[in-house]
Amino acid sequence: MKNVLTVVLAGGAGERLHPLTRNRAKPAVPFGGMYRIIDFTLSNCVNSHCRRIQVLVQYKSNSLARHIRNAWNIMHHELGEFIDIIPPQLRVNDSWYLGTADAIYQNLYSISQEDPELVLILSGDHIYKMDYQKMVRFHQQSGADLTIAAIEAPVREASRFGVLQIDQDCRVIGFEEKPVNPKPLPNNPAMALVSMGIYVFNVDVLKKTVVEDSECAKTSHDFGKDIIPRLVETHRVYAHFFEDENRKPTKYWRDVGTIDSYWEANMDLVAVDPQFNLYDGEWPLRTNLPMAPPAKFVFADIGKRFGVATDSVVSPGCIISGGMVNRSVLSLDVRIHSYSYVEESILMESASVGRHSRIRRAIVEKRVNLPDHTVIGYDLEEDAKKYRVTPSGIVVVESAGGQ
Repeated sequence: MKNVLTVVLAGGAGERLHPLTRNRAKPAVPFGGMYRIIDFTLSNCVNSHCRRIQVLVQYKSNSLARHIRNAWNIMHHELGEFIDIIPPQLRVNDSWYLGTADAIYQNLYSISQEDPELVLILSGDHIYKMDYQKMVRFHQQSGADLTIAAIEAPVREASRFGVLQIDQDCRVIGFEEKPVNPKPLPNNPAMALVSMGIYVFNVDVLKKTVVEDSECAKTSHDFGKDIIPRLVETHRVYAHFFEDENRKPTKYWRDVGTIDSYWEANMDLVAVDPQFNLYDGEWPLRTNLPMAPPAKFVFADIGKRFGVATDSVVSPGCIISGGMVNRSVLSLDVRIHSYSYVEESILMESASVGRHSRIRRAIVEKRVNLPDHTVIGYDLEEDAKKYRVTPSGIVVVESAGGQ
């Protein structure tokens, strides 16, 4: 993989995840108790031996850059390995990134400096496990100019993604970005083949294509909307079917772009046999390990107060003091006080729940202190007067600040 440069697009504002993205970039949003969303993409990189990485940041990137510095300072520069954090350079114009293709165009200087043969382009805001080496080998063996990672998805959901049509050799013969009426697979009318936003480009094709796009007046400077449809007509574009390293009966890939999808993906972690496995030693997931004591569960006055968590993820530093937690994800240093009950919720770092409180289907932001007798998730009309409530009934309790 030494001839491959990996570019992670991590500059998105994540507007649909607001207010979780009020003070941080989308890839920096906490996930699964101890991780940030970008940790899953970067773990895939390290596990795939992709060790020449450029992370393109932009929107409110301070906490993201700090996390990458603290958690991912593992590369050996003398061996040619690196993770470089690259903010907008304004080398070619005075604008921020106008789209995914423009982000690459504005960083062609940095890409060229590494002199790669292939460029692997990834998104920093998806949850999945993938060995990128397999995709690179497929790209080389097929003689492709561009290879797109693809996964089957229900037709009813496919309009949120780019939809591919392929021939029997997996060559892409059609591509539509977020079509109103997605074309189904020929052998399965209920499913469509969608892009995962993961690309392998021959570097010369990538450079030529984004330069031409930058000179085009009618373009949104986006890979899905502009670049890929044009390349399908003029170059060898192939689809690589996603091979899931999660090793479950159903392939796991989540775009946590909305509050509801973010909550659902966290809930995927708490089952006895979770849909997404954090505990696979053969595919380790790296993050910034905290200097924190073990989690603690105190008080066992049966019939009065009972400190317990069931079917939950509980991070270091948490203290469940006479309260009960069920099917929830607790980040670092969370406090659950006596006689309270927390169910199907996500509590971020240093959040606390006061005594005699009831919290259901909520996301409680970093450092939020819920006072005694707080009730959230039981009367959504009342909750909506103070908090954001999604259409599916997830309540987001935000903090005044913090990243």
